[in-house]
Amino acid sequence: MSKVRIRVATPKDGAALLNIYKWYIENTAITFETEVPSAEVFGQRIENTLARFPWLVCEIDGVVAGYAYASKHRERAAYQWSADLSIYVDEKYHRRHIAKALYQVLEETLRLLGYYTAFAGVTTPNPKSEAFHAAYGFDTVGVFENVGYKLGQWWGVKWFKYALTDYQKEPTTPQAFPEVAGTEIFEKILRDAEEIINR
Repeated sequence: MSKVRIRVATPKDGAALLNIYKWYIENTAITFETEVPSAEVFGQRIENTLARFPWLVCEIDGVVAGYAYASKHRERAAYQWSADLSIYVDEKYHRRHIAKALYQVLEETLRLLGYYTAFAGVTTPNPKSEAFHAAYGFDTVGVFENVGYKLGQWWGVKWFKYALTDYQKEPTTPQAFPEVAGTEIFEKILRDAEEIINR
C-alpha cells in the first residue's frame, strides 16, 4: 500500500508544486495564468496565502501528487465569509481520490475557521472537473461566457457554490488559518482525509 500524507504546504514547496502547476499553465486553460512564475514567486504565494487560508499538499510515497488551497473570494468586507477553492493534481495521480481528499480538508477547515460558503470557478468545457464538483455536492450558480482568452480561443468559467454551514445572522469574523493549524482537531481532519486515498 502506498504511503499517503496530507500536510500544510510551506514556501519551500514552491518548486515541487510549481512543477505540477507549470503543465496546466502551458498546456491548458484550466488556469488563466499564461506565464510560468519562478519557484521563489510561487513560494511567496504560498506564504501569503497561509497567513489567512489553508494551503495543502498531498504526498504519495514521498512524492508530491497534488495540492489545494483556499483564498479570498472578493476584496470588499461583506465577502469575508466566502472563500474560493483551487486544486491541481499531477496527471500521473489522477483517479486516486486525491481531489476529494484535499477538498474534504478544505471544507472542514474553512468551516472550523468560520466561513460559510466556498466557491470554485471551472474553465468550461471541462467535463471531468464539472462532474467532480457536482458529485462533491456543489451547486452551479452561473457561467461567465467568453471571460478569458488563452491558447487561441475564448473560454468561459462555470461557478460552483458549496454551503459550508447554516447561514446565521451576525456571523463572527473568520479566524486566520494559523489559529487552527497544528491543533488536534485539524490534525484529525488531515488523517481522516488520508484514509479516502488509502481505501
